[in-house]
Amino acid sequence: MRFETLGYFLREALTGIRRNGFMSFASASTVFVSLVVLSLLLVVAANVRYLASYVESQVAVVAFLSPDMPREEGRALERRIAAMEGVAETRFVTREQALADLKAMFGDRADLLEGVEQENPLRDSIEVRLADPRYGDQVSAALRQAQGVQDVKYRRDLADRIRRMGDAVRAGSALLVGLLAVTTLFLISNTIRLTVYARRREIQIMKLVGATDWFIRWPLVIEGVLLGLVGAGAAAALAWWGYDRLVVEVTRAVPFVPLVPKEPLLNQVAQVLVAGGALLGALGSAMSLRRHLRV
Repeated sequence: MRFETLGYFLREALTGIRRNGFMSFASASTVFVSLVVLSLLLVVAANVRYLASYVESQVAVVAFLSPDMPREEGRALERRIAAMEGVAETRFVTREQALADLKAMFGDRADLLEGVEQENPLRDSIEVRLADPRYGDQVSAALRQAQGVQDVKYRRDLADRIRRMGDAVRAGSALLVGLLAVTTLFLISNTIRLTVYARRREIQIMKLVGATDWFIRWPLVIEGVLLGLVGAGAAAALAWWGYDRLVVEVTRAVPFVPLVPKEPLLNQVAQVLVAGGALLGALGSAMSLRRHLRV
């Protein structure tokens, strides 16, 4: 396609948008509303998956060491465990640190533990955070066979429930996003169809005087792309502002709830919305034109 021809099609598309102002506004508004709902679902789905992954990452295996095991050997064992497949992070916890953590959990009632320091019943331990709950059995079995490990605590039933919940959340969110994307396509297509229907006589006259299908189609497809970009741009801006406010409010109210960082998430959502808006606008115009080109 020559540059002059593309420029002509672009001018025709802009003229069509200006001439059919109300219908163009209706089409862009439909894209905007549809993509706002889609962006909301994308953000919620991303955070639900992130929360599920975070909960999965908190599944831990704890290896309690023998009281007579030297700490140098315990730390050497920790380094060997950290190199195992399926291990994301390890932490060597001395009996003194374990007692301090226990006192912190008791809060205002920490005085109940006074005097325990002299006869600390706790043991040194190695906390192992898993890369994936599926590695739980493998890692716990290896720890039980390690020299110097007296006991291993691993809640397999809890890990299995968390893993199933995470899988269900990821599958459900992907299905909802797919269904909403298809629904959005048909909604936008039907709205743009009204714009095309209002210009059916113009299309039929151009067809009768010898214009090719693509000569008629290109300005309307470009028009659909422009309307899609306008609606998508507005939806992306609203999504960016809304999520920014949401992060501030949620962090202030419940700071312990993990949220997906703004930068990568909002950049990805904006890219999806802009690309999706342009694609949906083009597809909506192309699908709506098919019927009126048969003269």
